[in-house]
Amino acid sequence: MKTICGFQQPDTGRIIVNGQETVLKSVEHARSLGIDIVYQDLALIPGLSVYHNMFLNREKLHWPLLNNREMRRVAREHLEEMGVNIPSVNVSVARLSGGQRQAIAVARAVFEDAKILLLDEPLAAMGVKEGAMILDLVRDLKRRGDVSVIIIAHNYGQVFDVCDRVNLVQQGEITFDKPSRDTSVEELTEIVVAEYRKALQERHGAA
Repeated sequence: MKTICGFQQPDTGRIIVNGQETVLKSVEHARSLGIDIVYQDLALIPGLSVYHNMFLNREKLHWPLLNNREMRRVAREHLEEMGVNIPSVNVSVARLSGGQRQAIAVARAVFEDAKILLLDEPLAAMGVKEGAMILDLVRDLKRRGDVSVIIIAHNYGQVFDVCDRVNLVQQGEITFDKPSRDTSVEELTEIVVAEYRKALQERHGAA
């Protein structure tokens, strides 16, 4: 994830964006190419309003003051367009549910014109209702057709709910790569259980 979003340089391999081999020099460089990430901690500021978080680090100014009216208007329109339901763009993020906060973080990345969006455990510690809201948001992004979404998750059921393709990473390498329609939760579970049993055998053998 950190390599794809430009935070960390790869030791080997190539990164190809829109058919062109690319060396991502920084997070800002990756974002300029439409690559963005929503980390598990969301990187929101709880004490600020929704609309201030939406414009974080790129505030609109009515010199020398913030143009709060314009930021509220644009944030409200964007969230409505994406189907994100919150009480008001004026409320502080601290007053939102976990699912609403996740939706704001995703909406902010899309608002910044992300074309390749990485979601790190987007449903972690969420209830069924909140998780369903985020999965619906991902489905809406798929229907739009202008954003590719990569989800990192340990819950295989959630992966199959929204993903077209499944990769399994073991020891830093992709060991499994199939369209989701050609595999199942059971197949993935068997692979991971086999890896766990092998690790136990090796550890006991070494002891």
